[in-house]
Amino acid sequence: MENVLLLDTSVGSDNKGDDIIMKCVRHQLSDITKHAYVYTLPTHVSPFHWYQVARGSNRVKTFDNAKYKFVGGSNLLTMDMLTHFPQWNINIFNAGPLKGSILVGVGAGSGSKVNGYTKALYRKVLSHEYFHSVRDERTKRILDDMGFKAINTGCATLWSLTPEHCRQIPTQKSDSVVFTLTNDPAGPLKEDQQLIDILNKNYKQVYYWVQGDHDFEYIKKFRNTHSITIIPPTIEDYEKILNTDVDYIGTRLHGGIYAMRHKKTLYYHCN
Repeated sequence: MENVLLLDTSVGSDNKGDDIIMKCVRHQLSDITKHAYVYTLPTHVSPFHWYQVARGSNRVKTFDNAKYKFVGGSNLLTMDMLTHFPQWNINIFNAGPLKGSILVGVGAGSGSKVNGYTKALYRKVLSHEYFHSVRDERTKRILDDMGFKAINTGCATLWSLTPEHCRQIPTQKSDSVVFTLTNDPAGPLKEDQQLIDILNKNYKQVYYWVQGDHDFEYIKKFRNTHSITIIPPTIEDYEKILNTDVDYIGTRLHGGIYAMRHKKTLYYHCN
């Protein structure tokens, strides 16, 4: 049986949107992985120490020899891998066993120019054989400029939203709604208070899903929230609500995409 390595962006993440991304990545890769033994390593935390690579650990060799190495979603790439906590937490000393990694719907963080160290690291770890799947044209240009082959496929969470699927999404308003907000470190936004007031006025039952690690504390800063039901920050609890007759409104992108995947009417609120 062949080995496949999946680099998981949800481990150590502060956003349950990464859980949604990885669930969709696994689904999209299932034709490749269903007859393989799938190993999983994290991206946000270091997969192994440099001395384990230097000593030639048998387990590290197993990862190194995997037939395919897929990197799942999120804005994983950065312009400067010398930053204090890169999204892909690898370095020039421990990245060797990940050589040949293939991006799956991956994006890039802010910045306009990739520095020399970062280019060298990506050239060491990313596949030069296969096309990389990226989520936007900017990320494609970044990879093109470094000499990689890339295709703008969008995020893997969107791949199942075909015209046939979207035609099954109801066009009539429900009596219930689940909504999300994005914590603003500067304090509660007046637009978010307006959203809460409108939802309370127009829906009999209002649910709030906690997608980010500070979203629960954020909603407590608003008025008129006593009747709102809090949904815990797990994909399983969110799915339970999405499997009922409910609309989605909110500022969390992947919370909204996941609602659409469950054929829910979506109203996207922009601050």
